[in-house]
Amino acid sequence: MEALVEFLGKGFMVMLMISMPCVLMAALVGLIVGILQAVTQVQEQTIAAAPKIILVFLTIVLLGGYFIKVLTNYFYEGSHVAFEIVPRQDDYVLPDNYFKYTKPFAGEMKDGVKKEGSLTKKMMGTPSWDKKATKRQIYVNSKQTPVVEPNFIERQRIQSNSR
Repeated sequence: MEALVEFLGKGFMVMLMISMPCVLMAALVGLIVGILQAVTQVQEQTIAAAPKIILVFLTIVLLGGYFIKVLTNYFYEGSHVAFEIVPRQDDYVLPDNYFKYTKPFAGEMKDGVKKEGSLTKKMMGTPSWDKKATKRQIYVNSKQTPVVEPNFIERQRIQSNSR
């Protein structure tokens, strides 16, 4: 757990190392343009935006290789933490009596057939299918099954075929 928290902190540092040059460049250009606007008394917002965009773009182009190198190293270290360090810290194998007190997939198996009375016993006892018994089965849709409606194109095809 400590390795994961440490890795999260390292992720914040990587984020700062990548974003800080661009933010500092935008702030520096904004300060210089603001001083020039105050001296010349030209208060136009677009004058400040264009140099910021151009210099931040140039910063990304010039330092892009460094950014990729930092992210690649972070990815490799994350893979090492995920596949080498974390699995060795704790015992992740479930005990043999894990399912004794739990019901896995308890609420997931809703789709099925409602049985009236002892229909299952009756069907299991007869060697062939009983047509009367199978008619008494009622199919129940699952709550998780989505109701799919046709889209606009499919509706047009259905309407054109029905005419």
